[in-house]
Amino acid sequence: MDSADGWGDDVYQPDGSEVQDDAGLLDAEDTLESDGVDDPLDRGWSPPERPWAVERRDVTAAERHRGETLDERLAEELPEVAPLDGDGIGDSPDSDGEALDNEVGAVRSGRLVAPDEGAHEDEESRLIATDVGIDGAAASAEEAAMHIVDEDAQSG
Repeated sequence: MDSADGWGDDVYQPDGSEVQDDAGLLDAEDTLESDGVDDPLDRGWSPPERPWAVERRDVTAAERHRGETLDERLAEELPEVAPLDGDGIGDSPDSDGEALDNEVGAVRSGRLVAPDEGAHEDEESRLIATDVGIDGAAASAEEAAMHIVDEDAQSG
């Protein structure tokens, strides 16, 4: 077999002078999961935005024995969204404001993945993605700015 007709490993054989990098596990400082803090106690703690149990109905033993309905459980899934305290012409009270539109969602999204998963050519002409949940630790400013928009509420 001629070298011009070679297949696979016959075409290229590395010699010992080439540097071979280890393809094993990455060190902790080389991953994106690390927040740069060695001691877990130094990470801090972010308190919840509201008390956990004082607003619940099943705090006492009698209420726990009675149980809760499916409607009560579903009501706890998403927090109540407070109405805007604007003057009706925008999102800022006592100002000309900015016209509210339905292209800005109220619910934050998690990590977004495109339909092509970044691995192959994108066949979708629109900019769409799927929310696959929160990844790692806190979100960056760009990730925190992403919100879910209800397609039914969008204007044509």
